[in-house]
Amino acid sequence: MPYIAKRQFGVGFALSGGFIKGFAHLGMMQALFEHDIRPDIIAGVSAGALAGAFIADGKEPYRVVEIFQQHTFGQLTSFARSVSGLLKMDDLVDFLHANISVKRIEELGLPLVVVASDLDNGGSVQFRQGDLAKCIAASCCMPVLFAPVIIDGVHYVDGGVFMNLPVSPIRGECDRVLAINVSPINATTYKKNVLSIAVRCFNYMFRANSLHDKLLADMLLEAYNLDSFSNTELEKAGEIFEAGYRQANVQLKSKLKEW
Repeated sequence: MPYIAKRQFGVGFALSGGFIKGFAHLGMMQALFEHDIRPDIIAGVSAGALAGAFIADGKEPYRVVEIFQQHTFGQLTSFARSVSGLLKMDDLVDFLHANISVKRIEELGLPLVVVASDLDNGGSVQFRQGDLAKCIAASCCMPVLFAPVIIDGVHYVDGGVFMNLPVSPIRGECDRVLAINVSPINATTYKKNVLSIAVRCFNYMFRANSLHDKLLADMLLEAYNLDSFSNTELEKAGEIFEAGYRQANVQLKSKLKEW
């Protein structure tokens, strides 16, 4: 009989990308915590990696929102003065250094997997150790908007380019994986001009790579009706948090039976 390795963790959380919609992650996790569902390991992409880092550092979800609400989008970004992106991530790195108690991923209270995209070699990369703030910045680095983040000579961009819902990185390590997707595909109305069509296609491609990983999760929570929030509206973090909290509680009424 073949040897089957014992899984290392009980519950894993997989948190999708979603930019400003990432605050819905915190609202949904607040609801989960109130139902006594907490992670033993977290895998995150982009906004999910950002939210996951604070939770892995031992902070409660509602407290993380309070920290962000003390800042504006402009305080966390600055112009890159570069041909590779409009903005740079240096201010976000400084913010993380100031608000997370450790400097390296492996020093966090909970294991964290930060997923980014290797722009030079073309592939998805999982950071399980290294400079926490810089790895998160790499995972959050939306192409074109932000200049790539360089780590050990390699250029990295948003982890969602290859994997926007990171269930597979931790699937084999966990008894159960709970996935939170704050970027479901929404077929909303749109303008029929070149720019609108291009952006819509880009969003569809970005989100379609989560379809496979959705099937690997033991429970999937999805946050809808968040597309009206602008990616620069950091002052609305509380509203997005509340929206995620409400939707999670509604979905949990039926999904807890499966869990």
